[in-house]
Amino acid sequence: MKTTDRAALDEWYAVATAAELGQAPVVTRLLGQDIELCRDEAGVPVVREILDDGGRSRALPAQERYGCLWTTLGRPNKDIFDIAESHEADRRFVPCGWVRMRASGLRVVENFLDMAHFPFVHTDILGSEPHTAVPRYLSEIRRDVDEVWATNCTFLQPRIAATESSGDFVHLTYRVPSPFVVMLYRVCPSAPDRLDAIALFIQPIEEDLCRAQPVMYLVDATSTDTALLNFEQVIFLQDRIIVENQRPLLLPLEPRLEIPTRADGSSVAYRRWLKEKGLRFGTTGAH
Repeated sequence: MKTTDRAALDEWYAVATAAELGQAPVVTRLLGQDIELCRDEAGVPVVREILDDGGRSRALPAQERYGCLWTTLGRPNKDIFDIAESHEADRRFVPCGWVRMRASGLRVVENFLDMAHFPFVHTDILGSEPHTAVPRYLSEIRRDVDEVWATNCTFLQPRIAATESSGDFVHLTYRVPSPFVVMLYRVCPSAPDRLDAIALFIQPIEEDLCRAQPVMYLVDATSTDTALLNFEQVIFLQDRIIVENQRPLLLPLEPRLEIPTRADGSSVAYRRWLKEKGLRFGTTGAH
């Protein structure tokens, strides 16, 4: 059943890869509502809700951005967020494919923000024992842009990118531009004055079911597409195992239900931000 959560309805969501969308209708689901996607004869994307009687709604807002088709079931008060790196012509754009997960999409965002699991889940790639401590970093809600940011993040990583086989302390910046999107910026090994940008677009299908697609904007002229995809997919599939085994599947917003540590600063800010928005879809709060 389609949610009545206004805070969830009034957001933009990536619901398909733009390249795979043709004139033949594709049916998918967003926020508990079946929707139909296609292109008209002019190639313009068209999105409609599938009504209970089998009919179709009026066309919903639709935009192509970052290799994906975006739509909304509500009335967003702002446009899709900007990824500045997407405008730089020399970057590699690498979409990594959709991965389906039995969990709230909000749990997926929170896992992406969590550095403490690196040594245990992504052993010898993003972390290793005994180097398990998360150095202090800054997390904040940026009111001027209505986003959550975590800055001055550092972590010892054995393999910091597909191009690298040795480890180093990496500097990371996290950004949450909307409740179901999260981004990571990291210093590019081959161009230390620039940042690689990795985004995770999440399509919340049901409260406890979602699919997500990582997309990368990289400064990397040497790696093959296969090497880049393999590196990211290995990490993401490791994360899926963890996310799907978290209980509850939905994200608690009440601080008493899950006790944070110092390393969870970004999670605390993210949950506070969601609560301020009044978001209910995908949380354990009252529905």
